[in-house]
Amino acid sequence: MSLKLRIMMAISISIGVALSLWSTLESQHVDDHSSASSLSRLIIQHGGVGFDLRNAIIPRNEIRAGGPPKDGIPALTSPTFVGANEADFLSPSDRVVGVRSGANVRAYPIRILNFHEIVNDQLDEIPFAVTYCPLCDSAAVFDRRTPLGVREFGVSGLLYNSNVLIYDRGGQPESLWSQVLGEGVSGPAAGKKLKTLPMELVTWGEWKKMHPETKVLSSKTGHIRDYRHNPYAQYFNSPNLMFPVQPLDRTLPAKTPILVVWTDEGKANAHRIAEPDPGMSAARKYTLGGKSYSIAFNKTSQTARVTDADSGVFWMHSFWFAWKAFHPETELIRD
Repeated sequence: MSLKLRIMMAISISIGVALSLWSTLESQHVDDHSSASSLSRLIIQHGGVGFDLRNAIIPRNEIRAGGPPKDGIPALTSPTFVGANEADFLSPSDRVVGVRSGANVRAYPIRILNFHEIVNDQLDEIPFAVTYCPLCDSAAVFDRRTPLGVREFGVSGLLYNSNVLIYDRGGQPESLWSQVLGEGVSGPAAGKKLKTLPMELVTWGEWKKMHPETKVLSSKTGHIRDYRHNPYAQYFNSPNLMFPVQPLDRTLPAKTPILVVWTDEGKANAHRIAEPDPGMSAARKYTLGGKSYSIAFNKTSQTARVTDADSGVFWMHSFWFAWKAFHPETELIRD
């Protein structure tokens, strides 16, 4: 057996252990923080830390090992793409993260992001990272031109509030960054912000219809993965969380999908993606901190996308529990 295959098998076993332990607690209807902490203590054995947390701006005792070690979930670099008609591993209902830059249009399937969580890419000389955390269903695209210089990001193997902590490769020392905060939380990057870039989280059918010229992240990633399999299906179908979250806001069910919109002044609105009207509604216009933006909702596909926004308006997709834990002041828009 080749060394590469042995490594891939070890990583698969590590992920399997984490999900199996969660499944055991799930079958026993365990959803309290003490039990989740017990799970974290169990799976922390399967990966080291390896980061200097002395200046961390988040509670160090609340940072959890997610199961696989540092880079055990391999971020993609130098990704390859295929045309829309060649992406035969996708069905119309599969979700993709869509990114546009000028005439360039790209789609990053969640089927692939489930196994890699980060794609380091570049369009029109803009280096960016497509990030996705399956535990939070949180998708965001960040400019890799950070206050510390251009960075390539990897998966640290660590979580805070059940959300992935990414790290900048090659930093001296390497820093941890929170995806939902969009901010460095340890090392030289502590307190420094990432710039969020426009994106859409929609179905492949929607994206392909809007952008038939799109390129799609190829399933030939160089890694041994079954991208037709969804390892998080049971987790998504359960109301329970895998790791402790503080605070846990119960205004909505924890895993309610939301589209969050915020301004560079820090004000934020959360929009539930499921809407009462069937089909794609006309884009609805909203204001936030003196800035305006519009959202189009699609109940059929359970998606929502920002169709227009003033400068200084940003957005990302997330489960309710994840965003609210980091941003408790966010206003829930009820319409």
